Amino acid sequence: MLGRFADVGLIDDAAFARAWVESRHCSRGLSRRSLSAELRRQGVETEEIREAVDTLDPEQEVATARRLVEQKMASTRGQPPGARVRRVAGTLARKGYPPGLVFRAHEAARLRPAIAAARLRRRGSRGQCARYHTGTGTSHVEHR
Repeated sequence: MLGRFADVGLIDDAAFARAWVESRHCSRGLSRRSLSAELRRQGVETEEIREAVDTLDPEQEVATARRLVEQKMASTRGQPPGARVRRVAGTLARKGYPPGLVFRAHEAARLRPAIAAARLRRRGSRGQCARYHTGTGTSHVEHR
């Protein structure tokens, strides 16, 4: 029965995986690693997971990590520096970001607190994702 649904296009794991990656990355800021793990738990095939996760630009992932760091730094203002570092690192680690990226994103935010605060005021509490159709049947997601 499921085979017949797949044949007529009612079940499309590749489309599901692409939509899942776009949605969860934009809304929750999850890394490629976390998104891959979630899709594996959903029963999506490895090749479809790889293709879906490859739609995320590495620069976009770095931008998302920086946005998460800026948010956490703003919400922990007034706490001791060590506590702020632990909270930032914990937030990004739970979302699946590698330790090197966690450190770089934290350092960038720490060295530019005025810039980070200004961005948060300008953007609001959450960054936004925009989806652009490229006219070739594909779409591109980016942060604003």
